[in-house]
Amino acid sequence: MENHYVYILQSDVDGTFYKGYTTDYLRRLEHHNLGLSRYTSNKLPWQLVYVEFAENKREALIREKKLKRCNSEYLRWLIDQPSNLLKG
Repeated sequence: MENHYVYILQSDVDGTFYKGYTTDYLRRLEHHNLGLSRYTSNKLPWQLVYVEFAENKREALIREKKLKRCNSEYLRWLIDQPSNLLKG
């Protein structure tokens, strides 16, 4: 059974956030930093700043969609919360 995650990246270039869904967040980070994603290739490098577990793919995609509508202030707050697997 695959794990599902929602993740947030932050660009070292200008601090912008990118939100996504994956089953392997470390591999996905590498993918972004190799310039293989057209949405993130112009703001390399990226740092993985948030990872959240989701019960299944559907829940992860719903959560990703919600995060894409959130402002930067909320995202910075979320990064510091216990739900961030990187804080454990």
